[in-house]
Amino acid sequence: MNPYKTLLTSASSEFIIQKSRFIGYGAPCETEQDALDFLASIREKHKDASHNCYCYIIGPNMGVMRYSDDGEPGGTAGLPIIETVKKRAVTNCCVVVTRYFGGILLGAGGLARAYARGAQEALAACGVGTMHPSVQAAFDVPYGLFGKIERALEEMPVCRVEKDFSDTVTVSLWVREADVDALSARLTALSEGQIELLPLESAYLPWNEEDPAAH
Repeated sequence: MNPYKTLLTSASSEFIIQKSRFIGYGAPCETEQDALDFLASIREKHKDASHNCYCYIIGPNMGVMRYSDDGEPGGTAGLPIIETVKKRAVTNCCVVVTRYFGGILLGAGGLARAYARGAQEALAACGVGTMHPSVQAAFDVPYGLFGKIERALEEMPVCRVEKDFSDTVTVSLWVREADVDALSARLTALSEGQIELLPLESAYLPWNEEDPAAH
């Protein structure tokens, strides 16, 4: 599998346009059933809403794409939502934009802009990350070197760092597969050969697309 973009978490964002209330929701989904379940949860939460328009895209190659206007004029809701998601090249996700009609007609253009904004705000709230093949690795650090290594790790592209303090400090972390060799070489150099990076397991993890080291 190649790296692909998806949402980092489930989240929402809300705004008002001409007295209509719009709520953009997004969630990462591994399967089409996950997307349908998320959609059902939003529909249940907002049973009294005027519309729950949505799209979902599933598969690293975006093989499954579905969207719905949910009663809005054709092409004014579901299409702007899915085009917004496709523009960011995000997959394995579901985006729902809920609308409570405020009594003022927005027109086709206004609706399209509002639903596109709902999708944009949902993506921003969820955060977009890239799924990379990643490796969990561990190493032991003598206490005399720990402060130096801990500071260095803050500037390295690693995540989910955990520490166990016993006779030495055992550090476990996740690193992108492509960064393993560079990380190992850096730790070896900093410790003058005292640290050996041991790979434990592999998995696909989402890394923040703007700043991998920050995730």
